[in-house]
Amino acid sequence: MSVPVIDFHIHPIYYESYCPSAEEFIKKIHGVEDWPAFLKKYEDPAEFARYLDDNGVDYAVILAELSPVTTGICTNEYVIDFCRGQDRMIPFACINPYLVNDAGRELERLVKEMGFRGLKMYPTYNYFYPNEPLVYPIYAKAEELGIPVMLHTGSSVFKGARLKYGNPLFFDDVATDFPNLNLLMTHSGRGLWYNEAYFLSRLHKNLYMEITGLPPQKLLEYFPELERNADKVIFGSDWPAVTSIKTNIEAIRRLPLKEETKEKILGGNAARLLGLGVK
Repeated sequence: MSVPVIDFHIHPIYYESYCPSAEEFIKKIHGVEDWPAFLKKYEDPAEFARYLDDNGVDYAVILAELSPVTTGICTNEYVIDFCRGQDRMIPFACINPYLVNDAGRELERLVKEMGFRGLKMYPTYNYFYPNEPLVYPIYAKAEELGIPVMLHTGSSVFKGARLKYGNPLFFDDVATDFPNLNLLMTHSGRGLWYNEAYFLSRLHKNLYMEITGLPPQKLLEYFPELERNADKVIFGSDWPAVTSIKTNIEAIRRLPLKEETKEKILGGNAARLLGLGVK
């Protein structure tokens, strides 16, 4: 079986509410003049599936987001509806630990009753440290359920984000305390903490670098020994924060890495985490 291309980091274009800086950023990136028409086009799951085809993406992880202070609200209900009937779209839930009383029970409901296959959390947008007791019940339940958890690390362009919550060093505690929980450091410590993200990913078997939001052509500048970590690196685009997923994929394919390494980054590692049957 050929290795699929998997984009591990896609946001729906529809948000129940956008914070101004997030909406304006998307409009600027895509040169949007007719916002309602832009929304209408990509709100259609079938149309978005065609967009994935055009960009050479076989599977896409679709992310909910509950960040009312910094980016906006894209509900779990919307994401599960968007992915329904689209086998190539893999829904990841969001839990904002300040918005639920029993986060562990909520995660179990999202996975067992609604069908989510992973979880995305936003420390720098929701203002919590990844290793604080507030979120440990979430990790415990995710480990029990056998789903991967991804958390934002590093910088953000959106107003209101707090960088102090994004240091990958906090994952040392989490990876140690939950050794059977697969964790992804989204953005791999972007901006300030590339060395920390790389080192920790090498140290912990259950901790992965997710390279969303990093210019692919600069990956070897940020991580000179990336080849040594081939089994722990996962591609994501952060669409709609990019105009072309295909361009990023092609840039990775041009890197002076082994072909096997590029296949792992573009899909092999993600397929293993998602249980897609690719070795």
